[in-house]
Amino acid sequence: MLLVLVSSGLCSGAEAALFSIPLVRARQLDEEGQPGSHALRTVRENMGRPIATIVVLNNVANIVGSIAVGAMAAHVLGDRWMGLFSGALTFMVILFAEIIPKTLGERHNERLALLLATPVLLLTRLLTPLVWAIERITAQIVRGDIGPTTNEGEIKLLARIGAQEGVLEKTESEIVERAFRLNDQLASDIMTPRVALTYLKGNQTLEASRERLLSSQHSRMVVIGDDLDDVQGVALKDELLGALVEGRGAVLVSKLMRRARYLPALTRGDALLRHFLSSRDHLAVVVDEFGGVAGVVTLEDVLETITGEIVDETDRVVDLQAAARSTAPRLNADD
Repeated sequence: MLLVLVSSGLCSGAEAALFSIPLVRARQLDEEGQPGSHALRTVRENMGRPIATIVVLNNVANIVGSIAVGAMAAHVLGDRWMGLFSGALTFMVILFAEIIPKTLGERHNERLALLLATPVLLLTRLLTPLVWAIERITAQIVRGDIGPTTNEGEIKLLARIGAQEGVLEKTESEIVERAFRLNDQLASDIMTPRVALTYLKGNQTLEASRERLLSSQHSRMVVIGDDLDDVQGVALKDELLGALVEGRGAVLVSKLMRRARYLPALTRGDALLRHFLSSRDHLAVVVDEFGGVAGVVTLEDVLETITGEIVDETDRVVDLQAAARSTAPRLNADD
């Protein structure tokens, strides 16, 4: 009887431990090089055969073992006590071969899974012909696409739970959640709008642009031609100020500008981030569906979607979009 309970308990505990280990965690353990982690990852990436092996062994232990124990009990006790013995055996199997092993397997899943994954793999290979036959029989019933191991909602929930339990800092949890908003934001949502742009005229000299240049809080400014829809390039404030200090005030602004890059207003935030990383630019001109300039978007604007507003000691306005919306009616009224 002890052999039946131990064998069935090991199978039940192994099943609970292996099933309760997330695939993501198994991959993480494998990358960390934990002993037994590679076998665990192999099992979790294809649970069908290992679980079939465990189920086969568990049923053999329960059924064959119970028959053998029952036969020996009948021989010793006689038919009179068989009903009582069968009830006691069933209770012990439920308690010591199912409930307790599965509870312990789930509670100590990582340690037990690492310990049992290799033996389970070896047994799976030994029972391959039997498991293969079972797979062929059940294939038509259990066929279907396997879903992803996780999803966006689950990751957000884990970040919130991690913050509540102290595993993550609150700011870390917030950054994780904001990161998922990036592809929901468009360039038109996070750009500095047209009415709040700081610009210089390309046909003016640095000396003529001195006052506008010194009063600007931006490190990059668009350079325009006849009007704001005629963007000729982008100038760096430090380079212009450096030229002024060197006594080159007679130089036209257009001589010190760089090529401007244009992006549609419907460009998503994740695409903006890839653009800035690949082009090594920090500013792009946003154009609307008619080709007009809607505003400019910077790498900082994209990062603020993840981190929140980034304000330095030179910023006089925290949210340029809000400021632009508040001044838009006044500008229209002046027109």
